[in-house]
Amino acid sequence: MTRVFAGERLVLATHNKGKLEEMKHLLGPYGVTVVSAGELDLPEPEETEDTFVGNARIKAHAAARATGLPALSDDSGITIDALNGAPGVYTADWAETENGRDFMKAMTRSHDELEAVNAAYPRTAQFRCTLVLAWPDGHDEVFEGVMPGELVWPIRGENGFGYDPMFQPSGLDVTCAQMLPAEKHKISHRGQAVAKFVQACFGG
Repeated sequence: MTRVFAGERLVLATHNKGKLEEMKHLLGPYGVTVVSAGELDLPEPEETEDTFVGNARIKAHAAARATGLPALSDDSGITIDALNGAPGVYTADWAETENGRDFMKAMTRSHDELEAVNAAYPRTAQFRCTLVLAWPDGHDEVFEGVMPGELVWPIRGENGFGYDPMFQPSGLDVTCAQMLPAEKHKISHRGQAVAKFVQACFGG
């Protein structure tokens, strides 16, 4: 049975400032104070699973145990059809550099690999998001969202983060990075997952 969220404070199990800002925007109407694992100086647990839900569970439960508060984790990434679903759960890994994450590197790698396999157009892909809300007693809830689209090159737009400048949602002629945040949230994978989370845990 779904457990209703009744607290005032929620830990977002991430050190990603972009995800934190998106989640604050999405949950703002529900009067919840969102604080990130990064702000609390929590260590990042090792993500040892090969699925989005597996890694999301690791992060959510680690943050819930460390703080004694409900914790929401988001494991998300992009799956590219012509690359057999890569990078998938390794999306952030593709962006890793000695100086942190650089998604220009990840997008360039994706484009180069698509060129290498001579992938046909449209180069279809999906943004995927899995949210796990975990309580300190070990209970959790899982919510998922998928946004289909295609990859474009050269990249376009200045908004958003991650692969947003390369990803054009199905049915649109602009990338996620060319959209205003409110427009993107209405259709995004994260927006879908959060809507399910809100419906289940806040009663809509």
